[in-house]
Amino acid sequence: MKLKMVGLGKMGFNLALNMKDHEVDVEGFDVNEEARKKAEESGIKSYETLKDLVSADQKDVIWVMLPAGKITNSVLDELSGLCKKGDIVIDGGNSDHRDSLKTAKKMEEKGIYFFDIGTSGGVYGARHGASFMCGGDPEVFKNDLQEMLESIATTNGCLYTGKTGSGHYLKMIHNAMLYGYMQTLGEGFELLEKSEFDYDLEHVADSLSKSSVIRGWLLELAANAFRKDPDLEKIKGVVGASKTTGWTIESACELGVPIPIISTSLMMRLRSKQDDSFSAKVIASLRDEVGGHKAQSK
Repeated sequence: MKLKMVGLGKMGFNLALNMKDHEVDVEGFDVNEEARKKAEESGIKSYETLKDLVSADQKDVIWVMLPAGKITNSVLDELSGLCKKGDIVIDGGNSDHRDSLKTAKKMEEKGIYFFDIGTSGGVYGARHGASFMCGGDPEVFKNDLQEMLESIATTNGCLYTGKTGSGHYLKMIHNAMLYGYMQTLGEGFELLEKSEFDYDLEHVADSLSKSSVIRGWLLELAANAFRKDPDLEKIKGVVGASKTTGWTIESACELGVPIPIISTSLMMRLRSKQDDSFSAKVIASLRDEVGGHKAQSK
């Protein structure tokens, strides 16, 4: 099978290497010359323009692996004009499923098959076996993509999710569930750290990851983190957030589904970026006004 990767950054490049290991004839494109050079050094033919990447007369399977939003949407829009009937275009990033539905409609009108594939596992998974959540035409998936995807996925890591949009919607929910689980682990370990007991948090995480009801990969990663920095003194407690959990909250409101844990986990990430919260100042001031509880001065 031949596949063309658009975006040779950390995820795209490692996916390409994974494909190459599994006898996929993979080529690539990136606007960055250094990324193209790195790909060439690894035996991956690269193109200088998107137009050069697309074949004039041969069927193309093109995988776009770029940051979600304007960049991805712009490239997909360009591909919809360059590709021909029967080509397959995959968006493997974290795109909004609503954007994926719009892209699919545009490409469908030109006879191009569009797949939204949520990809989980990070850079390690991209290189050694990821989890793929695949939305799109079932027959094209079965005949053209399934074997390749299963070869580069982790065990049981290739899931056909249904019609277009379903892959990215599932990935969005997956990310939101991850936020909730991470928040729970953070709170639990803070309680252990603040308690009167002298826990070795690395050993706690390692043991729980292997033997308990809550065992799993995130606890293994927690054990690794505590092994490197037992008290986590080398890092600041500032947590980044992507757009996907915000989209999840929007969807929950539209569907009338309460998601307090997920919502709170996103709010806590936003709070972690504030050195001095204005809302907390308002509340402290109100406590003083209402009950005479003096606020702390700077």
